[in-house]
Amino acid sequence: MNEETRRKIKVLPPEEARKIAAGEVIDRPAALLREFIDNAIDAGSRLIEVRIDDGGIRRTEVIDDGIGMDREDLEMCCRTHATSKIRSMEDLNRAGTLGFRGEALSAAAEVSHLEILTSADGREAWRLEVGPGGGLRPRIRQTRRIKGTSVRATDIFDAIPVRKRFLKRDWSEANQCKLTFLDKALAFPQIGFRFSQDGKPKICFPPVSTRKERFSAALLRRNEGIFLYEIGAAGDGFTITVVLGGPELSRNDRRQQYVFANGRRIQDFSLMQALEYGVQGWFPNDTHPVGAVYVDVDPAKADFNIHPAKREVRFADLGAIHHAVTQSIRDFIRHRNLAVEQQREAEVVFPNLDFEEPRIEKKYWSAGTLYRAASLAETALEGTRLSPEPDDDPQPAAEQVSPYGLKYAGRLFDLFIMVEKDNRLFIIDQHAAHERLLYDEFLSKPIPQQELLVSIPFSTESEEDDRFLETRQAELAKLGVDLESDRGFWRINALPVSWRLGDRDTVKEILNLKASGENIAEHWAATLSCHRAVKEGEALDESAALALAAAVLTLPVPRCPHGRPLWFEISKEELFKAVKRI
Repeated sequence: MNEETRRKIKVLPPEEARKIAAGEVIDRPAALLREFIDNAIDAGSRLIEVRIDDGGIRRTEVIDDGIGMDREDLEMCCRTHATSKIRSMEDLNRAGTLGFRGEALSAAAEVSHLEILTSADGREAWRLEVGPGGGLRPRIRQTRRIKGTSVRATDIFDAIPVRKRFLKRDWSEANQCKLTFLDKALAFPQIGFRFSQDGKPKICFPPVSTRKERFSAALLRRNEGIFLYEIGAAGDGFTITVVLGGPELSRNDRRQQYVFANGRRIQDFSLMQALEYGVQGWFPNDTHPVGAVYVDVDPAKADFNIHPAKREVRFADLGAIHHAVTQSIRDFIRHRNLAVEQQREAEVVFPNLDFEEPRIEKKYWSAGTLYRAASLAETALEGTRLSPEPDDDPQPAAEQVSPYGLKYAGRLFDLFIMVEKDNRLFIIDQHAAHERLLYDEFLSKPIPQQELLVSIPFSTESEEDDRFLETRQAELAKLGVDLESDRGFWRINALPVSWRLGDRDTVKEILNLKASGENIAEHWAATLSCHRAVKEGEALDESAALALAAAVLTLPVPRCPHGRPLWFEISKEELFKAVKRI
């Protein structure tokens, strides 16, 4: 054993220990900026200005118009664990401020040259200089300043070279500072925020009255804000605001999804999941909404002290908050769709088609078959039925206008049906359209069940699968799936009428419902409707095509259960312009 490995354990000198501890609290300029802004917000500021130079490494400064400090507070503020926000462990459980540990300014003084200018009344002002790492002892003198505080950290990590070596390039550190700034601005729309980089103004957010307005200004392009909504909900000890973009603002990733708890941006997969669950069926496949979940919770019902940077929170009743987020979004979408439907004129009437179902070849659908599959005449529009008599001398299909007010215009690419109405051409995805009608039908009434002649036996691969089947067994029965267990083995005794999948795929589809959370009925209805809807390549006769078109063109939500649009439309004027006729 050499001398190096025989070294004795020793206590680090206080100044070295403080530097190491400070390096854990302040690991980059963005962390310093976060702490400075938190203090400015807690000070009741109405305007907060951020200035950074060289990615925040040369200078990170926050200027506010808050309550400020007197000389006595200024002398104390840079001491370790000095804080005005808590006095005991009991206060920690009730802390309603962003910063409460009393370590930010102390850590800043260890890793940078720190300068603070402050005034509590606008008449008497004080200036403090300290750091880095004790190299400059605290020095206070009088100065001039309006009410509020300026905190400036320069030459960050000069006293800790090893930490400075791991900083990224200036532009990368500047980007992190900007993201931190945006997080704070999104959380506090009633405060004005300004951001300058290397002497140039970059961002300015005036105070606004709603979170939706700030979200739009901070993250969306011009005019996109009209597709943004604000939804509210409340529960025991908490209130929720959801800012949500409609399908027009869908994204391919979740980078513009945020969760805030009492003004802090936090990392909480469960609440982001709740946002996604709430919009299911409203967005196209593989796209995600933009939005933010703001949770304002009684501090006694949440623990904000489980992460050094307070990025995680332990809620006393996360399940209730999750449910409130999902349900409030669903209720909003449903009520919004009803409002749209009520504004819509009932331009289409539906015939009571009760055709004798003919013998049909595979891949050919008649109107009778289509209607029986979806019960369209029963659910599309109540009280709007017409039973037309056959025309003894029908006009050619291309010229005939149906009782729906539609003119059949043909098929396209073995998937789309085309109809004309009011000088507009509608190109309708027959599978997505039929799928939507079936989906609505499955959700409107109990799903009929048929017993299997031979049960489908299977065994699960995990305890998680068993727990899911056991806890949702009664719910699955309402969805047409009768399950029975026997000492770790399972049997499927009944399935929805006309279920077509094989045994292995059937078990897979049932177990896939684990990922649906509270939306098990919607997921199952989407699965059933997808399997039973008319497919690409399957032909609809003219009557069936017109009936399908008439039904879907009145839907308040013209999207399939997976969020895809049901049709594309173009006006006669737009078409004529495209070919230079006008």
